[in-house]
Amino acid sequence: MKILAIIPARGGSKRLPGKNMLELGGKPLIAWTIEEASKSKYISDIIVSTDDEDIARVSEKYGASIPFLRPKELSSDTATTIDAVKHAINYLKENREKEYKYVLLLQPTSPLRIAKDIDNAIELLLEKQADSVISMCECEHSPIWSNMLPNDYNLDGFLRNDYKNVRSQDLPTYYRFNGAIYIANINRLLEESVFNFDRDSYAYIMPQDRSVDIDSELDFNICQVLIEKQNKL
Repeated sequence: MKILAIIPARGGSKRLPGKNMLELGGKPLIAWTIEEASKSKYISDIIVSTDDEDIARVSEKYGASIPFLRPKELSSDTATTIDAVKHAINYLKENREKEYKYVLLLQPTSPLRIAKDIDNAIELLLEKQADSVISMCECEHSPIWSNMLPNDYNLDGFLRNDYKNVRSQDLPTYYRFNGAIYIANINRLLEESVFNFDRDSYAYIMPQDRSVDIDSELDFNICQVLIEKQNKL
């Protein structure tokens, strides 16, 4: 069983400029993911797919491999992560003669994910004989109390009648993708271009306090507070 871990980290970011290199808890954001991936019992190789030379330099310092700089056409605001993953898989096969059974996508914007989460997700994949496993967590707020609004913000029909007087703790539990871990059979991923297959896919459940996905300054600040709290324990 060979597993390739890919950490996608392009240089551009509109909502939080330079986020992959921002200092979090005394080290660059991307370092958190590289260090935890390096502790895994199962990962064969760890690479960072980036178009940025500074990110590449720092990633190598913390133990990741940089077999290439990502092409510009795969580094724009409209480029998809799945295309970057497929590029990395094909590049390693064609240029390094390296082939793997599974690919593990670890986004650097999930710095609170730990090695235990990675290994538990891989073990779930093997236990279920699955083709993919994706990490999730409970929704912080039930989507049952959410809806779209018309232009005049009228609340007519906003909530279903059977949930209008229900306590929040009595609502059914909903889960969401948390962005931390995606594992897939490589052959099937290359064929379908998704991690969440229609069959043979399973959820790995993570706690909310390790599920922060940094997309804004607020997310970053929340992570900073959680890390500072952990360091004081």
